[in-house]
Amino acid sequence: MSTTAAVIEKGYRQQFAKRIALLCGLAVAMLLSFFFDMVVGPSTLSTADVFKAIFSPDSIELSSRVIVWEVRMPYSLMALLVGASLSLAGCEMQTIMNNAMASPFTLGVSAAASFGAALAIVIGVSLPGVGGDWMVVVNAFVFAFGATLLLQALSSMRGAGPEGLVLFGIALVFTFNAFTGIMQYMASAEALQQFIFWSLGSLTKANWDNIPLLFALFAIILPFSLASSWQLTALRLGEDSARSFGVAVRRLRFLSLLRISLLTAGSVAFVGTIGFIGLVGPHIAKLLIGEDHRFSLPASVLSGALIMSLASLASKAIVAGAIIPVGIVTSLIGVPVFIALILNKRKR
Repeated sequence: MSTTAAVIEKGYRQQFAKRIALLCGLAVAMLLSFFFDMVVGPSTLSTADVFKAIFSPDSIELSSRVIVWEVRMPYSLMALLVGASLSLAGCEMQTIMNNAMASPFTLGVSAAASFGAALAIVIGVSLPGVGGDWMVVVNAFVFAFGATLLLQALSSMRGAGPEGLVLFGIALVFTFNAFTGIMQYMASAEALQQFIFWSLGSLTKANWDNIPLLFALFAIILPFSLASSWQLTALRLGEDSARSFGVAVRRLRFLSLLRISLLTAGSVAFVGTIGFIGLVGPHIAKLLIGEDHRFSLPASVLSGALIMSLASLASKAIVAGAIIPVGIVTSLIGVPVFIALILNKRKR
């Protein structure tokens, strides 16, 4: 082996080890945030009580065990799942759109889900056989997935590139926002209050019935995203370069769009509108890891879960005895972080 090759191999091994260490650091930070999110809450449970309830539930009274396992743990787990899903979707979207400002809500999926939720809350319209709280969840998912089908139809048209998808997504945003505005105008005071609370984004309805559904969706999609990592990395070099490497760009964009929409629809359906996670999470991951999607995809998952978990913790700590909708907190956190990322990018 030549000296130059040995130096290159050594540099690659060092870079590889550094990226693995960063991924491990993000994972540890995420787990710590998850635990502190479990500790903070309106009740007077101490850190020791939460620790006992998790690892030795028989050693603590029933009421404390119920608070930890039936209230706080689903809340904290949902925060991790939603953050991971939205950030993974955002990382893929920024790549296939070749737009650093893209996020899962750019394409109108969130606006479509909001209109579906408004239909359920305001006039009680949903699929046959669906009732109760599931009307909002099912409607949000169905309309978000319907927006996905429209986007997929556009992506299959000749000459429809990233710019066309973004423009069509913007059109969907304005269209569904108009329909949602009509629903709000027609709504009673009680229904309007309920819809506004849903649209702010909240984890309070997380439970052991809906967490397995979102986890299964995420667990099914993640391997397909990771399997496409080298193709996504090649696409960052440009469509012509990706094609020269044997990447079927239109097929890659179609499948990636499907994954993005399913992740976004699943998240929005259960917790409402959550902003900035899908935008900020991938940027943080790429600042730490770089553009190699073998590492930036899992880093985006971990950073998104970490940010959402910290936002969940903050939503319970800002006002004593109250839980602020987490969508408000992510927006408050996301704006300064987003500005800092833009300034840092210009500086670099």
